[in-house]
Amino acid sequence: MKIFFLLCYFASWSFIPHLLLLKKRPAATLAWLWAIVFIPLLGAFAYLAIGTDRLKRRRLKRRNHFSARASRQRRPDSATDAATAVLVQALPPRARQFLQLLSRINQLPVSSAATLRVLCNAEEFYPALAQRIRAATHHLHLEFYIWQGDATGARFLRLLTEAAQRGVIVRLLLDGVGSHAFAESHLAEFGAAGGHFSWFQSLDPRRGRFFMNLRNHCKLQIVDGAVAFVGGMNIGLEHEGRDPALGHWRDVQVEVTGSVAAELQEVFADDWYFATGEKITAPEFFPPHPGTPRDPAHIVLGGPDRPNEPVTKSVVSLLNDASERVWIATGYFVPDDTVLTALELAASRGVDVRLLVSEKGDHPLLVTAGRSYYAQLLAAGVRIFEYSAGIHHAKIALADDQWAMVGSANLDYRSLRLNFELNLLFHSPPQNAVLAGILTHDFGLCLEVDPATFAQRPRRQQFLEAALRPLSPLL
Repeated sequence: MKIFFLLCYFASWSFIPHLLLLKKRPAATLAWLWAIVFIPLLGAFAYLAIGTDRLKRRRLKRRNHFSARASRQRRPDSATDAATAVLVQALPPRARQFLQLLSRINQLPVSSAATLRVLCNAEEFYPALAQRIRAATHHLHLEFYIWQGDATGARFLRLLTEAAQRGVIVRLLLDGVGSHAFAESHLAEFGAAGGHFSWFQSLDPRRGRFFMNLRNHCKLQIVDGAVAFVGGMNIGLEHEGRDPALGHWRDVQVEVTGSVAAELQEVFADDWYFATGEKITAPEFFPPHPGTPRDPAHIVLGGPDRPNEPVTKSVVSLLNDASERVWIATGYFVPDDTVLTALELAASRGVDVRLLVSEKGDHPLLVTAGRSYYAQLLAAGVRIFEYSAGIHHAKIALADDQWAMVGSANLDYRSLRLNFELNLLFHSPPQNAVLAGILTHDFGLCLEVDPATFAQRPRRQQFLEAALRPLSPLL
């Protein structure tokens, strides 16, 4: 038995050439080498399941074979509509340059919002979404990472079923890993009413899918092509603060109308095609948007099919552009060197850089690994706050009094490189002030990390942080 085990162990080293040829970042390569060599068999199995992340399989390439934007013969990605162009032209030169930079980074046009509203927690988001579902007349497109099979999930599924029964086209797209607790048996009535459902790329041996990576972490909802919701909110009792083990749940979603809704519709159309092979191109799904553009907006898309790492570069661009403050809230904080350096440089030049991280989470190893980065950030002048009033799941970035970014991407390796992510950046001083008010309130519920006290933490804790840090790309 021992000989068989040793043979299997050394056979697992055959993954090492494949790992090296993927040309991952050195830190990720070393982490996987460590796992394969020093965690017998389990390390190799983990690499097979979640380590091959570069979208080289035929199934995953199909995402690049269809674009709702190109199929509808719209403007090139680098251009923008006339009304938005006028709005952008009225901005100060530095703001215009910043939008042009992000447009090049994300290879998407600058768009705009006619209305924009920040929704705080499920107490505001769930009623707003329910109201829009009830008022829908043509279609509903919903995309979530987590949809629980609990009372909250059943309530919203009933709303979608009722919409389908009155003739509304309803498409529901869920991630198979994030929504693993959701059973398709819950969809019987929804399907009978004419609702359409699909899993995104997920672990499904029946369909030849053996990889747990490449998850769709986006949270996006489109109503009649005119109203869109985007942010960090999922569907489940815990998001309403009704899970005693987790307590209060802080999160944020943004409701928008205007030309940005059409751009977000295209995001859903591409994801739906990737999952199902069905193309959504009919003009009815992309109606004209009445109303005057008020706030420039821009979509930030992340994913392993986007090799230039647009989420990372967009966050770094925000940090570099700021002159007074950058406040960031993230559910998980395990940054790469690029983001880490940008945070340090912004603080070193006198910008008020604050980082809010949840003190507890559903992935405690990530919290511990994240603390291994605190010392160098504190030394550079970054203020770090650990939220202790429950779970802080919101993903918010504020730069000065002008720019804000809300979405699904955390500042961790998985969000920055592995998951499909969706953020919305916008230039709206009033909504920036709303988000600043939320964060100011939340800072008061945090324990600010004191550099001197943090340096005196137990050696055992320091060793655990140091041990987990090389494994950050795996967590």
